[in-house]
Amino acid sequence: MAKIRMNTELRNKLFNKMKNVFENEDTQEREAYLQAREDVNKYYVVAKDKCFYFAHNEDKDEDGEIEETKSHFDFGLFGNLNGNEYSSDDGKKFAFAYYREDLKAMDCNPDIFAQQNENKDNPHKTKHVDECTKALGGSGNSYSSSSDDVGMAKTFNNQYYLDVIGTSYCRSRAIACTKDEYGVFEEWRIAKGNLVSKHQTWIDTIMKQCDQLKIGLKAYRYLSEGIELATELGIQVDEAELIRTNSTGLTIYNPSNLASMIKGMKNKHQSREAKILARKKYEESLN
Repeated sequence: MAKIRMNTELRNKLFNKMKNVFENEDTQEREAYLQAREDVNKYYVVAKDKCFYFAHNEDKDEDGEIEETKSHFDFGLFGNLNGNEYSSDDGKKFAFAYYREDLKAMDCNPDIFAQQNENKDNPHKTKHVDECTKALGGSGNSYSSSSDDVGMAKTFNNQYYLDVIGTSYCRSRAIACTKDEYGVFEEWRIAKGNLVSKHQTWIDTIMKQCDQLKIGLKAYRYLSEGIELATELGIQVDEAELIRTNSTGLTIYNPSNLASMIKGMKNKHQSREAKILARKKYEESLN
């Protein structure tokens, strides 16, 4: 039976199937990301607040005088992570990471910030950021606590609204609290930042695997080579399905060798001995 030649359509189908497996594997980076999201959740179950300044007077300056410690805390979905009253990319990074599965189900790309971390603003990035923001119901208002939000953003934010007397502007008032209570608010804000960081780390590992995957698939001339790679990675691919729904290359991109390289990119936090052993096995596979 004649070998089926690779083409762009088949390469893309194989790539997407394998990328989907990478994103759902139980790696250390993914577990850290999921744990970071759980750590944030525990701060979202204790009160019906939204966007306030909190202050305490339990610290003293170098002269022994009592001084006020105050910061802005926005409990909204797009709330800033550094105490600023206005929205920023950091707030969107948190929202996209927090609702990652929901956004994926709506055919959006919640990993866009992580994927474009080293790049400046560009049309591709703006397109996906806008799609995700719209899908979550964000209004695009410069205030992180916009009342114009709808959908998931509105549902999320409504849990934390608190009626106040007088002006609705945050800086015109500050709610007194104890130093310990203030510390809890700061821990919550740090937890949000940690979720963004863990999401970035996890997506970085997936992108490195996908970069090698793209290069390898591009080098393969026959579909059988791509299927062999998937098999080496433990991914079951139906050749007939790929075709129906629609021996060149460097030594390093031999299916077995490429699979070993990609596997080595998972769970990066290993002991020195484990890294040495993995490297020896890889070098032996090239001989």
